[in-house]
Amino acid sequence: MEFDRAVDAKGQSCPMPVLMTAKAAKEMESGEIMFLEATDGGARSDIPAWVSQTGNELVEASEEGGVLKFYIRKK
Repeated sequence: MEFDRAVDAKGQSCPMPVLMTAKAAKEMESGEIMFLEATDGGARSDIPAWVSQTGNELVEASEEGGVLKFYIRKK
């Protein structure tokens, strides 16, 4: 999937993946897609919760080799 911005939160502990995602989202235009990678298990529930609370769209979520991968469309 193509994306406009990548956020590498691998190795970061909670709440950093959410904070890094929120910061990147503020710098994006509506409709753009962010690709986020995180290794903190809390991101499995924290990122979808943040997406829901902010009205953004979780396009896709997956896990590969212990790395959580999220595609998020900015509202």
